[in-house]
Amino acid sequence: MKNYKIFLSVFLLIAIASCNTAADNTATTENATTTVAPAGGQEAVKDDESAKDVVKVALASKDHTTLVAALKQAELVTSLSNAGPFTVFAPTNAAFEKLPAGTVEALMKDDKKADLQNILQYHVTVSTIKAENLVDGQTLGMVNGDNVTVSVKDGKIVLNGAATVIASIPASNGIIHVIDGVLLPPAKQ
Repeated sequence: MKNYKIFLSVFLLIAIASCNTAADNTATTENATTTVAPAGGQEAVKDDESAKDVVKVALASKDHTTLVAALKQAELVTSLSNAGPFTVFAPTNAAFEKLPAGTVEALMKDDKKADLQNILQYHVTVSTIKAENLVDGQTLGMVNGDNVTVSVKDGKIVLNGAATVIASIPASNGIIHVIDGVLLPPAKQ
């Protein structure tokens, strides 16, 4: 009988300790759950110390508000916020204004999302290519599967004979070449 009481006492102590440990683990788990990263992808990470990625550079530019709005509409912000490396040929607001009237507005509609994604992906290549490495006659494979041809005229870099590189900005996950025209992918046959 004495052994039975000792066994029962030890069992109760273990049970009480287990309950306390379980309660501690639950509290820890609940706290861990509340500290999970905010919704969204890499673009949702707040970091004011590191170099900005290509999306954050564009977000900070008053000359690229149309591009940023298009990236959001096309749901490409997360993709371009990832590690890369990317070379982004970023048309300015003025470049978008050169398109025929109503073009941008039409592309920003939900039923044109695939067309908008195709156009925006035609402005991105998966590598980091500095301006000094863009040479006359070079062909670049773009994310949408089509190619862009580089030419150098009077020391200026021109893409597909239609858009000139006017500035280059390094980013943490690649480089942005600001261009004065919108590149339109070739028509699919």
